[in-house]
Amino acid sequence: MILSGFFKDSFAASRLLKFSTELPFSNINQSYQIFSHIENPNGFICNTMMKGYMQRNRPCKAIWVYKFMLESNVAADNYTYPILFQSCSIRLAEFDGKCIQDHVLKVGFDSDVCIQNTLINMYAVCGNLSDARKVFDGSSVLDMVSWNSMLAGYVLVGNVEEAKDVYDRMPERNVIASNSMIVLFGKKGNVEEACKLFNEMKQKDLVSWSALISCYEQNEMYEEALILFKEMNANGIMVDEVVVLSVLSACSRLLVVITGKLVHGLVVKVGIETYVNLQNALIHMYSSCEEVVTAQKLFSESCCLDQISWNSMISGYVKCGEIEKARALFDSMPDKDNVSWSAMISGYAQQDRFTETLVLFQEMQIEGTKPDETILVSVISACTHLAALDQGKWIHAYIRKNGLKINIILGTTLINMYMKLGCVEDALEVFKGLEEKGVSTWNALILGLAMNGLVDKSLKTFSEMKEHGVTPNEITFVAVLGACRHMGLVDEGHRHFNSMIQEHKIGPNIKHYGCMVDLLGRAGMLKEAEELIESMPMAPDVSTWGALLGACKKYSDNETGERIGRKLVELHPDHDGFNVLLSNIYASKGNWVDVLEVREMMRQHGVVKNPGCSMIEAHGRVHEFLAGDKTHPQNEDIEHMLDEMAKKLKLEGYAPDTREVSLDIDEEEKETTLFRHSEKLAIAFGLIAIDPPTPIRIVKNLRICNDCHTAAKLISKAFNREIVVRDRHRFHHFKQGSCSCMDYW
Repeated sequence: MILSGFFKDSFAASRLLKFSTELPFSNINQSYQIFSHIENPNGFICNTMMKGYMQRNRPCKAIWVYKFMLESNVAADNYTYPILFQSCSIRLAEFDGKCIQDHVLKVGFDSDVCIQNTLINMYAVCGNLSDARKVFDGSSVLDMVSWNSMLAGYVLVGNVEEAKDVYDRMPERNVIASNSMIVLFGKKGNVEEACKLFNEMKQKDLVSWSALISCYEQNEMYEEALILFKEMNANGIMVDEVVVLSVLSACSRLLVVITGKLVHGLVVKVGIETYVNLQNALIHMYSSCEEVVTAQKLFSESCCLDQISWNSMISGYVKCGEIEKARALFDSMPDKDNVSWSAMISGYAQQDRFTETLVLFQEMQIEGTKPDETILVSVISACTHLAALDQGKWIHAYIRKNGLKINIILGTTLINMYMKLGCVEDALEVFKGLEEKGVSTWNALILGLAMNGLVDKSLKTFSEMKEHGVTPNEITFVAVLGACRHMGLVDEGHRHFNSMIQEHKIGPNIKHYGCMVDLLGRAGMLKEAEELIESMPMAPDVSTWGALLGACKKYSDNETGERIGRKLVELHPDHDGFNVLLSNIYASKGNWVDVLEVREMMRQHGVVKNPGCSMIEAHGRVHEFLAGDKTHPQNEDIEHMLDEMAKKLKLEGYAPDTREVSLDIDEEEKETTLFRHSEKLAIAFGLIAIDPPTPIRIVKNLRICNDCHTAAKLISKAFNREIVVRDRHRFHHFKQGSCSCMDYW
């Protein structure tokens, strides 16, 4: 055409340009080369070039062509402005749209219905429903596209009332409009209205069925979604990707892998199994139903994997407990996003592998990936379990430094961490700074204050919670009853227990009864505690019996303790706690024959006593000590400190309580054994490694014994150090020879 000179003919050039822009494999830059060589482009040629850019998803270039038209005095027509408004819609460029609207008014195309419709759509997409409605109300001619565009705008922003008003006023309600309303009702939880509208529709298309199935799925009515899908299939309606995604999600939630497999077969039959979104949904469904082998097969055979595919497979391995396979896949990922890191970090936390949780979080920091809320919650939880206060504080500082919003879940996790690490003031500061507080937030505060010995403040917080209009739940009363048991408030505990049932209409569960049994047992009311167990409407659990058995040992009621202990060992021969408590009761009576009998039974059943373990953090590193441990790199320094502690304790009048040693050995050996309990080793290390006035914070996996409790009080006075020990049940804040528990634990 160039050689023959036909290219100079505007009509011939415009046909070539149109052909070039409409070819799906044609490079748009080549089309632009044709456009730029046309000597006198007219409106049709410019419109063609703009359409080409829009088809290639380059809306900014369409605006550039329009600017060229203005500069070259090429007249725009009624086909030009709809393209431009579509360009503004895609880019959410409302300001550009307003400028173009001024041009429309200036050239007199404001009454063109196509232009009006695209303008309404542009404002609606940009969220400016006020201006969209002005154009709609001011339009002299409205067609079905106008009504659908206005309705779609209200659906987009979720305005039910205005959408219903437009829908009711429509001269003709077509399927598109009805489908839009079903979608809106689904988003807003108006399932009943969505069903009513669906049933009233004379004509239904695939989108109608898909919209209602999605409505059910979004509102957690998964069984109804599957029933409707079966009805849809029975009516011969062809399925598509959208409806199958909703159905597979419902299968995942209900863990109905058989139905999921039938849907998978239908997907293959229809021929859409290669769609990557469906591949991901199938991987997720099989993983959720713990058919990880099938999920792995799909993943391995897929030719179109994306980021979601990898993340779904990692999450599947985590859910099925195959953490090593998840990590291997994670390490082999070509690219990792926040979801990848979150799945792996959360997986380690869920598997109680808290050290790996923190190590992987540090790797994430090195990679430069910013953590989201889910990751931070998992990492803070890991810090709580590892007693890694310094790292927990660093994460809190990171949140503040980066201006991240602390929502209810993150705030509650921070409060829980500080409370469980004995930092009450820090927890209260987080609580006061929260803009929004949920019932879980109040629960964490009430429970944390009680654990740290601030029972009065804990119960006062419960009263404040009710004054703020927050309704207590089952967990709240577990915390409140727990507060009462920490200080032996029997009458107060009974009052709250009755209030829970009568005032708040909450039926007591096994944990509430367990708290009451423990409360009575700690107060020495062993008969009442046993009677309460006998009257429980459900079978008592291990913790409830353990509370009574522990109380029998504390109050030396060996007869009751022996009777209950034997019964529990018969029922639960594999429970180490029951065996150990029964053994200790025998040992306290000097009945070494029965002690040996219990230990022989433990050996036969393969029951191993859970060893005492104490953790302490120093300079950002967590150190673990077992009873009698001599493996620490600073063992020599620890031994010297133990000798120093023994000297100072002797001056303070300390006498070892050898009753705590359930071994048939002489008194001197018992004293040596006592002095090598894990918490004493941790205290010795803390005195060496942690400079005053920083408190020495220790977490122990078992209940602190009487001897260690007495020793810790005297050490706090002799060395003028604050020592905080969190045992299995509560906190002990030792300071100047006294403990926050007031010797009641």
